[in-house]
Amino acid sequence: MKAVLFASSIALTLASGSAFGADLVPLKAPVPASSWTGCYVDGGAGYGMWNQDNYSEATSGLTAASAPNTDGGSGWLGRAGAGCDYQVSPSIVVGAFGDYDWMGLNGTSNLDLSSIAASPFFGITGNEKETSAWSFGARVGYLVTPRLLSYFDAGYTQTTFGQTNYINNDSFAFARGSNTGLTMPATTYKGWFVGGGTEYALNMAWLPIQGLFVRSEYRFDSYGSRDIGLVCAGGGAQCGTAGVSAASVHADKYVQTVTTGVVWKFNFGGPVPLVTKD
Repeated sequence: MKAVLFASSIALTLASGSAFGADLVPLKAPVPASSWTGCYVDGGAGYGMWNQDNYSEATSGLTAASAPNTDGGSGWLGRAGAGCDYQVSPSIVVGAFGDYDWMGLNGTSNLDLSSIAASPFFGITGNEKETSAWSFGARVGYLVTPRLLSYFDAGYTQTTFGQTNYINNDSFAFARGSNTGLTMPATTYKGWFVGGGTEYALNMAWLPIQGLFVRSEYRFDSYGSRDIGLVCAGGGAQCGTAGVSAASVHADKYVQTVTTGVVWKFNFGGPVPLVTKD
């Protein structure tokens, strides 16, 4: 399912280049060709979704203590970054970049502690939020027109999820919603990403700043798995329950984002590379 969603999202992102279809038909006057070689800074915003396959486990030996469960969340994000590109031929551009995301992707974490804790309160739930991420990687692109670049990218990424505070969420109505005293500490996850998008040059004389581009991009991040021990913060029905202090969460996290932003390119490398013949 993730592979299908990834493939369809890449296709939708690349299709956004059709908004600039005017470049794909003959122009009344030729557009001056300029090189894509140079460095840039960028900023933008977008929407993201995360999901996880998680289950509770005994901290000793990290043995599974419940069936796998799928949770997730979504929200808005802001992105800022920088990088450099090099146009190796009239149609191929390669580059390296890094960026940082400010995020507020809220979701849930649901756990079953019934085989760990000797208590009538077995089901717990909490708000889990992805708060930030950073990435660095490389990209390779194809110039559909002198002003429209279609590209793929990949690289390394880290993300942080904030502390999750759990409440009771079980079949006992009198206990549902009460504080458990259990928390999952803020955790950093490491992984990789792949993505793709389009970038369009706004070469317009009336713009107060030259070298502006519009970029739209989709990314898929895979953060692998982590085992995080639950912390007993006190003041809740489950905090003193036997076995809870030795409980952990096993989580495999995945994140998808779609962003649109503005790129300002500087330090350009001159004219477009020419194809030479022997």
